[in-house]
Amino acid sequence: MTATRFNAKQIYLIFSIGLILASCGRNKKVDLSNIQADVKIERFDQDFDAMRTKPMGTQAAYLQQKYGAFYPDFISRVLQAGSTNDTVYFKTLREVFNGKAYTDLKHDVEATYPNMDAQNASLTEAFKYIKYYYPQKKLPKVYAYFSGFQAQTSIGDGYFGIGLDLFLGANSRFYPALTNAFPHYLSRHFTPDNITPRVVEGMAREDMFPEDDADRSLLGKMIYNGKIMYFMDRIMPDVADTTKIGYTTEQLKWCNDFKGKIWAYFLEENLLYETDYPKIQKYLSEAPFTPGLGERNESAPKLAVWTGWQIVREYMDKHPEVTLPQLMAEKDAQKILNQSKYRPK
Repeated sequence: MTATRFNAKQIYLIFSIGLILASCGRNKKVDLSNIQADVKIERFDQDFDAMRTKPMGTQAAYLQQKYGAFYPDFISRVLQAGSTNDTVYFKTLREVFNGKAYTDLKHDVEATYPNMDAQNASLTEAFKYIKYYYPQKKLPKVYAYFSGFQAQTSIGDGYFGIGLDLFLGANSRFYPALTNAFPHYLSRHFTPDNITPRVVEGMAREDMFPEDDADRSLLGKMIYNGKIMYFMDRIMPDVADTTKIGYTTEQLKWCNDFKGKIWAYFLEENLLYETDYPKIQKYLSEAPFTPGLGERNESAPKLAVWTGWQIVREYMDKHPEVTLPQLMAEKDAQKILNQSKYRPK
């Protein structure tokens, strides 16, 4: 059964010798020389475009054979053109190909991605890290496509899709018209160097370690997100913290400057064990800042995610015997908090 989920979904300053040592431990490289993984992002966008000039039926059969479950998912979920079981959807395809919107988007994608050599190399290294820690993990095929500005990434039966139209660069001419769906605080991260982090994060959240809906407390969500961010630390040791979490350098500095006050706020407001999602949502969600914190709206968003990340880092620094798979399998958020001895100043 195909289970497709479409989600519209980065070390800045070191302040002490202790942090330097901890960071070195977290970002220590492992030997990948015997790990087999070779990612080649398949350009579905280009193969799909060939339907403009080749017999549609012949090319459709080729796409079905090459891309498997992704092709009918794309037709039905992205284009919303119906089922591939008959050829009625060809009429919709002709309309798409004849539109200026498609022509303009195709031009900009081709200009930004004449090839995907850099992304292939980056994903190959990340997938090698995944195989190092999870040797039995079956890695997905990776396909690049136009999402119609719906989703940066999608995941389905044996594949991971990359919506290139949402990785065109922060200054893409398309994004100002999409501010309702993707305001600037989101679209500023729609850059080529975000592809690998978003693929790794998507695989972690949607495939390898889906969140347990039963744990509704802020602490539970804090530690869950912290584990996802720590997983990204280990899988992408050279990627900046700002890129992993989607902060500006100023926001990351703000969190480090005020980490003690952030933690005190969570404690004083009795938020750790709060389960009312409307009350805790603003500490978990994407936003330009966190309402109620900071004097001039300069606070960072997702403060529970960032704090959970620091707690998990402290826990793993204090417990070097714990492996990454053991961490990701640990369900006791309170245990991780207690044993982290998280006491930011």
